[in-house]
Amino acid sequence: MRLSATLVAIALLCAPASAQEAGSPEAVRAANELATIIAKDMMNQLSRDMTARMWPKLETDLQPRVDKSTLIELRNEFERLLAKYSDEAMKDAPGLYARYFNAQELRDMAAFYRTPTGVKALQLMPKIMAEYTASSVMPRMQDFRRDIQGSIDSVLRKHGYKK
Repeated sequence: MRLSATLVAIALLCAPASAQEAGSPEAVRAANELATIIAKDMMNQLSRDMTARMWPKLETDLQPRVDKSTLIELRNEFERLLAKYSDEAMKDAPGLYARYFNAQELRDMAAFYRTPTGVKALQLMPKIMAEYTASSVMPRMQDFRRDIQGSIDSVLRKHGYKK
């Protein structure tokens, strides 16, 4: 039953918001502009942060078995693949932006991200979100899993599906 509780929790956390119509061609153009502005700084920062978090463990695991030049090549390959997957992930962003914002709203956001405050937000938001996730979300996940499991078990018992 723990598996079903986990699946329910994942479904709730990952379920897409209710679908809206695709944006107008004008909104899609504005969304592409916004995504270009956002992707440049944010994806670079995310890639640096992910590399800083993930690479040391990989390096520690690999170091006793490979020489320094191989380790350098492996890191370069890691960074290349991370950039590739980050770029691929960003390809969906303009369509999503255009679905939820109109062209003027997207142009307003693009204008904001060109300001000093917007530039700072793009640089710091990935770090802030990573810190928030690590310090606030993840510590609560165990309690959430326990609570959702208890609730599911309770409802199943109430309806005669579990003793």
